Amino acid sequence: MTRPPLLEPTEAYALWAAEYPAHAHNPVMCAEERAMLALMPASLRGQAVLDAGCGSGRYLLHALRHGAAHAIGVDLSPPMLERAAAELGSLRTGAQVSLLQGNLLALPVPDAQADLTVCGLVVGHLDDLAQALAELRRVTRPGGILLCSDVHPIGHALGWQRDFKSAGRRYAVRHTSHLYGDWHAACAALGLRIEQVLEPMLAPADIPAGAHFDPRALEVPVALVFRLRRAPGSAGADPACTQARP
Repeated sequence: MTRPPLLEPTEAYALWAAEYPAHAHNPVMCAEERAMLALMPASLRGQAVLDAGCGSGRYLLHALRHGAAHAIGVDLSPPMLERAAAELGSLRTGAQVSLLQGNLLALPVPDAQADLTVCGLVVGHLDDLAQALAELRRVTRPGGILLCSDVHPIGHALGWQRDFKSAGRRYAVRHTSHLYGDWHAACAALGLRIEQVLEPMLAPADIPAGAHFDPRALEVPVALVFRLRRAPGSAGADPACTQARP
């Protein structure tokens, strides 16, 4: 089977945006989303929620529906931000909504802005996990929560790609595998406490009839999902100021 062309994220999401709805729309995303929502606080009333790599806005919609006072979405792709603006514009909650173009390694957000920071299926697009987590930590208030997910490294080892169709052609997005050990080391260096880790598996009910997929996908985890907490009272933008707790 011919492998699809491999695109950089900016090019890939420019093509994908037109067909990228603001909800989980494939079995892996469904599994990832169930795990992310299981680790998310039940109420976000009055909180500022930042989604770094917000795409078309699926987690921003959830935040607004659960009482967030300020929903901040950052994405590298202008077409994806346009999709998010259209989706969020139909939801009337009275909350403040900010959509900003920016890179996960240099978020256009002040220090300690978010009570909850979400980053779903994005860090695999970057080579430097530690730098990405340092930036996510910076924008989260001391004592705040970070929810991060990525495609499970098992999938990368099995040769799976993050692929999609646009105008009848299939493409894949460049992805770097980050092992659990990489997350553990980066969090320890940054003073981020790993509170919980989930490794969700596919639900057979999410797989469309007649779908072509690797049957091994039903036997292994498909995502790695972390609930992290920034230490209360930890220093601002400089990760070196905070050491890991024993």
